[in-house]
Amino acid sequence: MFFDLNIKGSGLENNMELAIQASSYGWEHINFSYNQNEFKEALKLRDELKDGLEGIIDFDYTLEIKSTNINEIRNHANNFRNRASCISVVGGDLKVNRAVLENMKIDVLSRPYLNRYDSGLNHVLAKEAVRNNVAVELCFKDVLRTYLSPRAKVISNFRDIYALHRKFDFPLVLSSRAESVFDIRTTHDFVEVFKQTGLDDDEITKSFETSENILEFNRNREDLILKGVRRVTDEA
Repeated sequence: MFFDLNIKGSGLENNMELAIQASSYGWEHINFSYNQNEFKEALKLRDELKDGLEGIIDFDYTLEIKSTNINEIRNHANNFRNRASCISVVGGDLKVNRAVLENMKIDVLSRPYLNRYDSGLNHVLAKEAVRNNVAVELCFKDVLRTYLSPRAKVISNFRDIYALHRKFDFPLVLSSRAESVFDIRTTHDFVEVFKQTGLDDDEITKSFETSENILEFNRNREDLILKGVRRVTDEA
């Protein structure tokens, strides 16, 4: 299945338009992402959006935290953990990258390379991502909206992350971060672009499986006692 955990959410009408376009392009599930100041209001649109998209595409919400304050990030993750199907933090700042990858309550470190000359990851951080099962997110929009040397730098950072991913096998997520219908591409085009940056078919398929696993894990999070141990209710 094709999952996109990061389509930029806004109002009801725009969300409907984005979701319908995504469905027509082959996407089967999308998450609308909102920052910590928008998330509560966005939840109020859930029922109307569900009615409008029933039978068209599955959707949910990602909390995308934007902050360089570690305590603020931690507090938002704790406060919204039970209301968000995915919690992501925008990276780029090294201390943020580290704090996120050390926090099991956060699902995704998004764009660790943002506004950097390097990828924002190293061997130590890659091991933390594995230890805490925090995925690293690469965004299609960062390729789509850049040109010449800035695009070359983004792709170079992607390839550095691929090398670490292959060595340490931390979870990898690919998303569009689309803000309008003009940012959305067919699943075929999406896959082909990431193949051109250096991923193979199996790695791309695994990234979609990782997105699905994040959603499934969080649906059952309340029943998890320890990592890998789930509470089962005997209904007999």
